[in-house]
Amino acid sequence: MIRIKYFILAFICLLLTGCKTEAAHEFPLEKRYWDTSDYDKAILELRFGYKDDEKKPTFDNPEQMLIVEKLTDEGNFKIVLKDEELGMKHRNRVATNFFNHWKDMNQIYQATDRKDKYVYDIEMLAVWQFGLGLQLDYFKLGNEEIIESADDPNSIRVKNSVNLNKKTLISNYTIYLDEVNNEDAFTEAGKSKFAKGIDVYFSQLIQLYPDANYSGVKNKAELMLKKSDHEKIKLSLVKLIELIDSKKKDV
Repeated sequence: MIRIKYFILAFICLLLTGCKTEAAHEFPLEKRYWDTSDYDKAILELRFGYKDDEKKPTFDNPEQMLIVEKLTDEGNFKIVLKDEELGMKHRNRVATNFFNHWKDMNQIYQATDRKDKYVYDIEMLAVWQFGLGLQLDYFKLGNEEIIESADDPNSIRVKNSVNLNKKTLISNYTIYLDEVNNEDAFTEAGKSKFAKGIDVYFSQLIQLYPDANYSGVKNKAELMLKKSDHEKIKLSLVKLIELIDSKKKDV
């Protein structure tokens, strides 16, 4: 009888421990949009709240996919940065906070296995692409504030500051293409998602700044084209090169 009681007690403790583990990871999933305070907590939990052998939220896990969907939802920053009823300085502060949070987000899904394959390639790329979208608004708002607050918006100093920001943005985008060097680390789905990222975000970049200097991007794309063995990635790189060349003809 005593053994049965101990067994029941141990079983209850095991259940409670299991429940505690499930409830240990808390995210504000009830909110339509996450603000930077929500990102503070979510990033901290995702980076340091999971054990080494514990799988992090992924898109293919129905029970946890909402977490990574919320984390990489561009609507979280667009709802503020696109709202022209809000002040320019306020939106820039929010944009800067999101940009800093995104840099921390990049550490969440970088893990590789013993075969040097990305453990979370789809999620890692979703974070990457969240940042590409964010930077379009971040640098655009920054330049608008520089121009708006300047005594002489047409001065050499202002133009140099604006152009420097554009160069930084383009340089940051070029880093994305470096992932072609890690092509073998991706799943087939990951390679397709990576290629789509080139199609979507580089097109938006060039549309936003059609007169910018994309020689560095073109050179990188040409080098990566020689290294890639994946048809979708190669096609995306070819389209990017052609898009850059077409803008040169328009000038």
